[in-house]
Amino acid sequence: MQLGLIGLGKMGGNMRERLRKAGITVVGYDRDPTRSDVDSLVELVDRLESPRAVWVMVPAGEATHSVIDQLSALLKPGDIVVDGGNSRWTDDEKHAKLLHARGIGFVDAGVSGGVWGLQNGYALMVGGDKEHVQWLEPIFNALKPEGPYGFVHAGRVGAGHFAKMVHNGIEYAMMQAYAEGWELLEKVDFVDNVREVFRSWQDGTVIRSW
Repeated sequence: MQLGLIGLGKMGGNMRERLRKAGITVVGYDRDPTRSDVDSLVELVDRLESPRAVWVMVPAGEATHSVIDQLSALLKPGDIVVDGGNSRWTDDEKHAKLLHARGIGFVDAGVSGGVWGLQNGYALMVGGDKEHVQWLEPIFNALKPEGPYGFVHAGRVGAGHFAKMVHNGIEYAMMQAYAEGWELLEKVDFVDNVREVFRSWQDGTVIRSW
C-alpha cells in the first residue's frame, strides 16, 4: 500500500519511518527539502498510484486549510485525504464538504503518542465514512501499538478530532493533579524526598505515567 505524507516534523517523520518498517510505501513532502522525498505537492500526487491516500500532518489552522485546499485541486475522485493534525473538530465538516464536492473522501484522525510513537506506536481516534476507514486500515494498523488497543473508528467525520480533544483535556487534568500532589508533598516537613516518591510511582501503581 502507498501513502502520501505531508509534514515530516517530529511526529510526521517518525510516522513515515514506522510505516516503512511495516512495508507501507511512503512518499513524504515537507517544506524543508532536507526531509522531503519530493519537491512539491504536485510531484507527491504524481508519485502515488490511484486511488491515492494522502495524510496531512501539519499545524492546525491556516496551514492545514491551505494544504487541503491545494489537495482538493490536485487529487481525483476516489482519492482520500486524512487530517492527522490537531485540527479543531468543527473544521472537519468544512474540509469534508470541500473534498466531497470533488469526489474525494475525508477522514479525521486524532493521533496520540508524541516522540515515543516510533517505538511504541500511536493511539488513533478516527472519524469518517466506514468504507474510507476500512480502506485505510492497513495504515492505521501499521501505526498503532501492538495488541488489541490503540485504534478506534470513533464515528462520523469530526469524531476523531473531538475524541482527541477530550483525550487532551483528560491528559492536562492529570498533569494538574500531579502538580498539586507534588506541591502537597513539599508542604509537609516529614516527607524528605518528593522526587523519589514520584519516581517510585512510575511502575506498579495505579497512577503510573510517563
